Amino acid sequence: MDVFRQKHTIRAVLAALGIARSTYYRWTKKPKTGLSKVALGITESCQKQKYRYGHRKITKLLKRYYKIKRHRNTVQRVMQKLNIQCRVKPKRKWKSQGEAVIIAPNLLKRNFTASQPNEKWVTDITYIQYGPEIKYLSTIIDLFNHEVVAYKLYNHQQTPLVIDTLNAALKAKGHPNGVLIHSDQGSVYTSYAFQGLVQEKDSISSMSRRGNCWDNAVIESFHSTIKSEEFQ
Repeated sequence: MDVFRQKHTIRAVLAALGIARSTYYRWTKKPKTGLSKVALGITESCQKQKYRYGHRKITKLLKRYYKIKRHRNTVQRVMQKLNIQCRVKPKRKWKSQGEAVIIAPNLLKRNFTASQPNEKWVTDITYIQYGPEIKYLSTIIDLFNHEVVAYKLYNHQQTPLVIDTLNAALKAKGHPNGVLIHSDQGSVYTSYAFQGLVQEKDSISSMSRRGNCWDNAVIESFHSTIKSEEFQ
C-alpha cells in the first residue's frame, strides 16, 4: 500500500482493490503481536539454559531480561509451535506397590575399593539433556581402577537398557565369574529380567538402600561430572 501511495490516493487504491476504507484503517491501527520478538526471546532463553527450563521459568526470563510480559500459557503455546519445548528433569521411576521384584542386600556397604579387576562393578542410569531431547545413559564402572567397562545411551530408561549394558560389560571382559554388581533399587535393576541375567552369568547382585545415593557414590559422582563438564 505504501508503494501505491506515492502515485495514487489511498481512496483510489482501495477502490481499485475493492477494499472498504474502514477495513483498511482498522488493519493499520491493529496492534502488533510481537510474536517474532517473543519467539526469539524464548529460543535464546532455552538455548542459554540448556533446555532445562519449562514454560513457567521461561516466562519469568522473558519478563526479566527481554521486558516481554506474556501469560505462561501463551509462552507454552509458542514453544510448542516452534518445536523448542524445554524439558524438565524427569522423575526417577521406582517400582509400584505390589510389583514383582527382587531386592538384593547391600553387600558393597560403601567399600568402594577392589583388590583386582572384575571384582566389584557399580552401575546406574542418569538422564542427559541433549538439546531439547532427553537421553538415558547406563554405565558400569570397575571399582578396581574406575574404568568404564561399558555404557549404553538410549531414548528410554527401561529394562533393555540395563540388560544391554551388562551384556556389553561381560563380553568386554571375557565373561568373568563372581562379579559383584552393585546398583540402586530402581525397577529396572529389581526386575526379574535383570536379576535373572545376573544369576545366569554367575555374578552377585548388591543394592543400595532405597533413596540413599551415598551407597553408590562412585558412579553418582561420575555421572554428575559428565553432565557438568560435557553437557553444560
